[in-house]
Amino acid sequence: MPQPFSQSTAELTVQVAEAVCINQECSLGFVQEFCDLSGPQAQAALELATNIGLIKQDGDNFKPESPLIRFLCTPDESRKAAILRVLLESYAPFVTFRERLLSTASADTAAQQTKVMLDLDAHREEIKDTLISLGTYTKAIQSEGGGRYTSNNANLASQLHEIAENCEDLSDAEACIRTEIGDYSDNLDRGEVIQPLANALLKARNKQPTEAVAEAASAIESYLARLAGRNNVNLIGATGLNSRLDKFRAGNVLPKKIVEAGKYLGQIRNAADHGVDVDPDVGAVWKVLDSTGVQYIFVACSFIRACGARENNEDFYI
Repeated sequence: MPQPFSQSTAELTVQVAEAVCINQECSLGFVQEFCDLSGPQAQAALELATNIGLIKQDGDNFKPESPLIRFLCTPDESRKAAILRVLLESYAPFVTFRERLLSTASADTAAQQTKVMLDLDAHREEIKDTLISLGTYTKAIQSEGGGRYTSNNANLASQLHEIAENCEDLSDAEACIRTEIGDYSDNLDRGEVIQPLANALLKARNKQPTEAVAEAASAIESYLARLAGRNNVNLIGATGLNSRLDKFRAGNVLPKKIVEAGKYLGQIRNAADHGVDVDPDVGAVWKVLDSTGVQYIFVACSFIRACGARENNEDFYI
């Protein structure tokens, strides 16, 4: 059965989501009047905001879905774009469109292939216009002129910093962490995994990258210990992140690429936490960049999400 796809723009999607956030529970009529939109405009934008994960429909009303939605209540367009960018990374039509755009260098072809691959019920042009609007607004896609577009990952790091900068307390930080990990976060121990990652994000925000890496790494170790228990992986003798990951690989519990991605976390943790590096080419203490502190936490969230997808027999994510 074809999957529904709603045509709208990024600006209208953010606008209606902000209306829902402000009122917490509202009808189509309220959103239409609040945003000064026609009925079809409001309906399409609400449907797209729902599909992306900003809001949810409850009967005839709409409510906030993502805990990050409250960050949209600001005149700062760059902050809004950063929040939307995070959610787009989990929105299948956009992810597929961007991948096909990289492969074909044609927005028309990418839209047609996305339509077929996901069995979307909209016309190719509607799909293209909507996804390009979302991509250019969030700077995940950039125009090269002449109707040509390309994927742009260069701005993602600065947007992650933008999100971190806006996490002013533990509640904000935890909302960000849960959004990054997705629904799988509901299965994680809050005290051992979620809150330490949230604390780490606040430390990264406050320019304490070494401390941020240490706390996030501790959360990963706790997560792996629980995951090992659920999958009968023996961690005896494994004293660090990398050696624990080797145990998961040896038992074929995690694929090689996920394990190797996890070892990035292990190597950064070792550099931040083990004093003078005995490597003869180093022989000094590693200095952890502020940007590394922020990126480490988001990579940790992506790693946990990838492990969760494997645990639940879902698609491969990395």
